[in-house]
Amino acid sequence: MKQALTIERMTDQDQQISQTIEREQARLRKFIRRRVDDQNDADDILQDVFYELVEAYRLMQPIEQVGAWLFRVARNRIIDRFRKRKTQPEALRDEMAVAEDGQFLMLEDLLPSPDAGPEAAYARSVLFEELTDALEELPEKNSS
Repeated sequence: MKQALTIERMTDQDQQISQTIEREQARLRKFIRRRVDDQNDADDILQDVFYELVEAYRLMQPIEQVGAWLFRVARNRIIDRFRKRKTQPEALRDEMAVAEDGQFLMLEDLLPSPDAGPEAAYARSVLFEELTDALEELPEKNSS
């Protein structure tokens, strides 16, 4: 009898999970794609979010507002993805810039903080890519 209750509970969970995924998948995918350029990365994040949903149901963790919870998990996964990526070239980390008042500033200080959220992390990665491309276009320094 106990096994029948467990199977019935799992079937109910599976149905709840399926309904939640059907209901939230399109909105969640759009939310992620607005913040992540690469389609494969966005799909991976979406899969991670739904995996966490399944885990939460299986571990009997109560989720009161599933939609809000899913978007919070997605935002956290996006941030994690940007933190894991090494979008900042090592050579640029120690570069210095001179402000108009003659003060020396680290290039790191001029860019959005990676801890300021996914939008700032994305802007930071784009700026670094553009800087790297621009530096590669410069002619090589003559050592004479």
